[in-house]
Amino acid sequence: MDQGPFMRHRLITPPADAGDRDESLDDLVAALVRRAEPAANGRQKEQNVLLDMNVDGVRCTLVRNADGAEDAALSPRELEIARMVAAGHPNKTIAAVLDISAWTVGTHLRRIFSKLRVTSRAAMVAKLMERRMLR
Repeated sequence: MDQGPFMRHRLITPPADAGDRDESLDDLVAALVRRAEPAANGRQKEQNVLLDMNVDGVRCTLVRNADGAEDAALSPRELEIARMVAAGHPNKTIAAVLDISAWTVGTHLRRIFSKLRVTSRAAMVAKLMERRMLR
């Protein structure tokens, strides 16, 4: 049965307690909820937090990014890189100043682009200036 673009995701490797069944993502989340203890900080009450739990000592948070919702905040490092881009510095210069690789700068920029929903350096700078996030 073809479900088009909304086809259910299947796990390549099911959990150890799944036996020979091929569990869907929904079943996995339900299993995690049953086995996990709720996170103690009370974030479950926040509107966009769908799931906040500890699984085997690892904190797992599932957050809804609804259309029209405010985009995720940039980290201090992302803001630092965005400011250097706004000043006109290329990736290699940013990498040398921050003592990281040019590949890492590119990764930060891709994450910034994703968070701001832009596709270019100029659009990134424009959006950050619009939000008054650049000095």
